[in-house]
Amino acid sequence: MRAGGGDGSAEDSDTGAMDIEAFLRSVERRGFLMARLALGNDDDALDAMQDTMMRLVQRYADKPAAEWRPLFYRILHNRITDTRRRRTMGSRLFGWLDRRDYDEGQDPLEQIADPAALDPGRIAASNETAEALMGAVAELPQRQQQAFMLRCWEGLSTAETASAMGCTEGSVKTHYSRAVHALRARLGEHHS
Repeated sequence: MRAGGGDGSAEDSDTGAMDIEAFLRSVERRGFLMARLALGNDDDALDAMQDTMMRLVQRYADKPAAEWRPLFYRILHNRITDTRRRRTMGSRLFGWLDRRDYDEGQDPLEQIADPAALDPGRIAASNETAEALMGAVAELPQRQQQAFMLRCWEGLSTAETASAMGCTEGSVKTHYSRAVHALRARLGEHHS
């Protein structure tokens, strides 16, 4: 206890900090996975997660713990959207800098890395069904991906998901339903 603070307020603030730290530890892996699937890049996903965690602590640590999960995912969603917008604007503004002179016989499209190509290390580390699911989730439109991950993986209620996504519960139900149908169609051979 701090000197002069006989009311226990320092202990309460320390306990509050411990609570938010425990909460962040509980969501960091899944949040990172969501960001990585949405952004397709580990560095951008890590940046999004760090920014999300900092903003949650700075702005909402004093909120009740029950409100942290939807707030966390709302902040993460906004950060993912901002990153995508910056990429789009950057490619529009500076895309001409990346142009190269190709030989007439060389197709520039053949030089682009295939984003759907599988990493052999991940194939060896995971089973086929999990890999197929991850690939299928990554190909979902952003809102469907977000609704699926928040409802299915995070177990958020429809109301909590709507709060996190900044939309109505009806929209959450629609996005989630479309995501489930798309995943079932895509993963038919893996779905038992």
